[in-house]
Amino acid sequence: MEYVNLDAQVGDLSEVLDPARYLSHLSSISDDLPPGARAFATDTDHYDFRSRRCVKDLTLRAVRGAGGEEMEVEFQHNCWKHDQDLLIRYVGVSSFILDPADGDRGTDLRTVILDEILPHRDGCSHEIACWDGTLTLVCRDLQATWIETTCSSKS
Repeated sequence: MEYVNLDAQVGDLSEVLDPARYLSHLSSISDDLPPGARAFATDTDHYDFRSRRCVKDLTLRAVRGAGGEEMEVEFQHNCWKHDQDLLIRYVGVSSFILDPADGDRGTDLRTVILDEILPHRDGCSHEIACWDGTLTLVCRDLQATWIETTCSSKS
């Protein structure tokens, strides 16, 4: 990640997630993002850890169309925090890198830590950091859709 800090220090606490530098930078780059990427990145709930539409704590469920010009990445809700799944459709994909921390995991990167969307000469780059690796796509644009679901374990 270029701006999101996944290992910030706050007082005596280390390994704190801090998107503040990215959010500060986002205001100056948002006009350079394609429309769908801009809407998703600038959504006020995106980096609000208390929000049901924050990407933190979603789980990577599926990657469809890898290697193609159109891809879908599906994330499953966490019943303690979310009441919706997230589906991101990427168009004009020019680069796709799945980098598992352990080569034997395949696409099982587990839980999302945070993500970062930046302008790119091909449209935008979207880096998604998970506990067990990262997923990075470069595309012309993306469309993020929150999908209603039910939580059987929610109390």
